[in-house]
Amino acid sequence: MAPNKAAIIDMGTNTFHLLLVELYEDKFETLYKEKIPVKIGQGGISHNTIHPEAQKRAFHTLQHFKNLIDGEGITKIFAFATSAVRNADIGHEFVSKIQEQFHISVNVIDGDQEAQMIYEGIRFSGSLRDEICLMMDIGGGSVEFIIGNQHEALWKRSFEIGGQRMLDLFHYHDPILREEVENLTSYLEDKLLELAMAIKTFNPTCLVGSSGTFDTLTDIYFESLHQKKSRSQQVFQLPRAEFEVIAGKLLTLNKEQRLQIPGMIPMRVDMIVVASCLIEYILKLIPVETLICSNYALKEGAIAQLMGKHSLAALQSR
Repeated sequence: MAPNKAAIIDMGTNTFHLLLVELYEDKFETLYKEKIPVKIGQGGISHNTIHPEAQKRAFHTLQHFKNLIDGEGITKIFAFATSAVRNADIGHEFVSKIQEQFHISVNVIDGDQEAQMIYEGIRFSGSLRDEICLMMDIGGGSVEFIIGNQHEALWKRSFEIGGQRMLDLFHYHDPILREEVENLTSYLEDKLLELAMAIKTFNPTCLVGSSGTFDTLTDIYFESLHQKKSRSQQVFQLPRAEFEVIAGKLLTLNKEQRLQIPGMIPMRVDMIVVASCLIEYILKLIPVETLICSNYALKEGAIAQLMGKHSLAALQSR
């Protein structure tokens, strides 16, 4: 089979990702990838809108992505938008403008579809075996949880409690105050009752975090060992004890100091504090010794769907 070139655009609440790939029947090759901290949720997500400045950043980034896609001569573009766009009152208008200006048709996916694509991405990374795992993806707008193994997803839910929302609601002081952490934890207890029940029902014995925050946490861990992460590897392990050390630091440092941590990246420096509080909370529900971190998430799930379970035509017509 001749390779099919495709472009995947993941328009997340915090980060826009572009992935240009060559697809084969059972594998893909990355031609180019880039992520840009568009922060489309900033200043608007808590009011169900997209701030004019955030729209400007989004269009600027999409123009840049479109130039790269055209430069590669790629015509198959699969664009997905998640929490910030699906909950915005002007989401439909925003997507229409993108179609008009860039001829990119954006698929605004619901929480269930998002969780399914994240599951397929994690499975594609080789993170899963036969044991039942809890998988989590911390986005800027929503957080997805999936319980399952390499064979199937037994339970999945998307919760609108992502990093930008948690920041807006709880992180007013820098470093974050103990009281703010306590308020955030109570909020999570309340919002994640359904997850706590599912954990009791399915009894997962491992925890897999996908992309984003988990990438940065493993970067910080590897830097602390003076090691470099292998580019060809998709799955990394972060010992819980090491996570606790990093999280402890993140809660006591201000932004300037967090930026000095080897392995930290500017686009993650704000959200990583509340994201770490969320991981701490999940570790109370499922006390594992090791966190498994998958490089793959939603956009690789889209590739898995493109390569196998759906023909290119099926995905285009959705």
